[in-house]
Amino acid sequence: MTVIDHPSSFHGLPVFTLPLAGEHGPVQGALPAADSVAWRLDCAWEGPEFAGTWQHFLDTVDPAGVRALLIGPWWPDGYRSLAPVVELIASDADRFPALRALFLADVVGEECEVSWLQMCDITPVFEAFPRLEELVVRGGGSGLNEETLELRPVRHEALRSLRFESGGLPGQVVRAVGACELPALERLELWFGSQWYAGDATVEDMAPLLSGGGFPRLRHLGLQNSEIQDEIAAAVASAPVVAQLESLSLSMGTLSDTGALALLDGQPLTHLTELDLHHHYLSDPVTARVRDVCAREGVRVDLDEAEDWDPEDEDEPRYVAVSE
Repeated sequence: MTVIDHPSSFHGLPVFTLPLAGEHGPVQGALPAADSVAWRLDCAWEGPEFAGTWQHFLDTVDPAGVRALLIGPWWPDGYRSLAPVVELIASDADRFPALRALFLADVVGEECEVSWLQMCDITPVFEAFPRLEELVVRGGGSGLNEETLELRPVRHEALRSLRFESGGLPGQVVRAVGACELPALERLELWFGSQWYAGDATVEDMAPLLSGGGFPRLRHLGLQNSEIQDEIAAAVASAPVVAQLESLSLSMGTLSDTGALALLDGQPLTHLTELDLHHHYLSDPVTARVRDVCAREGVRVDLDEAEDWDPEDEDEPRYVAVSE
């Protein structure tokens, strides 16, 4: 499966794609107030280079009022590295005092497969925007290129929501997230993806996340889209972090009866309001047991997208929801 939809809202604001400048100058007609929408920039096929799109944005919209920003396709022709985009945004950070949310690579499969995105070190974003509250990053690694996602451990006082959407999340990034100091973080989602696209994170890489010590305000944890979803479920079953959560997602991956039973036989989940297991490989009896346990405890459970799979056939593969 590929990512097929752009978000219609971001950070509580409707998304508005900035029209490209016409041949005869700036965009004609009224635009939304700078603080009333989440601005999406898109170079469009055969449009201007990102530097030109960025300057057009600065010239057309008052950057001081911008609260949320999404970066769509940043190339006008062949795929390019995100590095110059990150550098440009970070260099102009002082012009965006109100920016609270940033989506790097709001790109869908029709524009570029997630594994083809040419990523980079995104640490400068954390460093340049100390008041950022929400960050979404789409893209990770790929077997096709060396332009992979990177992150260095940082301390950030304001970030409340962090999501990595990837068809292959490098273990280095997972370890860096675990080493970050994010005292305000409430929501964390990691899409691990496939080993064929550099998704080489292990349960050991996740140990700092599962300990519960690094993110004292964390209330939602998503460890998703993984080929080792059973191993993750088994680790979560005894992970200290679960006690502080309100919702948990182990969705989009290869979860089978093995992982689900380990989760049910582990620590109580009765304090959760929501458990998301959609896109799974559970048998009907185990699915029924999960539903029954959650119903008794008042936990909303999502078991949609049950995948057909024969556990007796050792050669039958299981797939994550998002890979290429």
